[in-house]
Amino acid sequence: MTDATATGGLSPPRRKLVELGQWGLIYRRFRKHKLAYWSGFIVLAIYAVALFAEFVAPYSSDRYNPRYIYSPPQMLKMFGRDQNGDLALLYVNGYKVELDPVALQRRFVIDESRVYPVGFFVKGEPYHLFGLIPAERHLIGPVDPDAPMYLWGTDRLGRDLLSRTIHGTRISMSIGLVGVTISLVLGILLGGISGYYGGWADQAVQRTIDFLKSIPTIPLWMGLAAAIPDRMDPLLVYFWITVILSLIGWTDLARVVRGRFLSLKTEDFVMAARLDGCSRQRVIWHHMVPSFTSHIVASVTLAIPAMILAETSLSFLGIGLKPPVVSWGVLLKDAQSLLALTQAPWLFLPGIPVVVAVLALNFLGDGIRDAADPYS
Repeated sequence: MTDATATGGLSPPRRKLVELGQWGLIYRRFRKHKLAYWSGFIVLAIYAVALFAEFVAPYSSDRYNPRYIYSPPQMLKMFGRDQNGDLALLYVNGYKVELDPVALQRRFVIDESRVYPVGFFVKGEPYHLFGLIPAERHLIGPVDPDAPMYLWGTDRLGRDLLSRTIHGTRISMSIGLVGVTISLVLGILLGGISGYYGGWADQAVQRTIDFLKSIPTIPLWMGLAAAIPDRMDPLLVYFWITVILSLIGWTDLARVVRGRFLSLKTEDFVMAARLDGCSRQRVIWHHMVPSFTSHIVASVTLAIPAMILAETSLSFLGIGLKPPVVSWGVLLKDAQSLLALTQAPWLFLPGIPVVVAVLALNFLGDGIRDAADPYS
């Protein structure tokens, strides 16, 4: 019976559904999961910010202004008149210094009489996009380069917190991707060996997983991170922190892959491939792994948030990334002091992208998992 005969009696919508492949059916079910669908766009937007951080951020991550230490966040407003009487479509108010009568310290407050115009695609600090293309345009910034524009306030050195958070997106989000990629390779390789070959190989891999999962996470992180020399280059520290997170994060995926291999190695299509003379490597990579690729994708999207939280926790505890590297965890470490709670609560703002990224990735992973599961 031909395909045309098999689908000839169906209505056009049903015929289109029958003609869809596996990935088409998964995408169709995924679009019905509205929370996961829109979370996918949020995740793409976060990675776009990480990719074009120099362009999106108003300033560089190390630019500081000692005149505005611990300045509070400014609100972006519309339709105001500057000092020359010109109309500003977007603007921020300036600062003025007041003396705190209780703490006997100076503090910055918003001065409504000062108006500084803000524009899009304005000229600012020169930078190299992707490290190669020289540019000086920024997505948003003050029209006057000397005017203060700190939408999330400043830190103890007078650095723009919003710009540093945007630059930190690249490190924190890339650690999740790179770490999960390494964990994915280890999980599929070791989990596949454990489930396909069995015997002593299965025992060795499973006992290793049991040993790693029996160790408390924080002491294990601290012990591994303590082995990194303090004077090591920041790029190498980033590499080793990624490796450390990967060496710990592959165990859950390996267990999933092992279970899938155990259930698939006795299926008819696997037995047929083996009887046809296919090598073990071909059976694994061309027949078994593709049959649960969608489940691997779902596991990866759910593992990335764990990597991001692990990096943030390590850096927050002071045993992960350290300045001059900028990540969300490094930024949140500045919020540990009592001063942050009493006088500069905006130092906690880098925690917002952590929450948004983790929730979006979790919702995305749940949606992919539900769409890929034929029994859900």
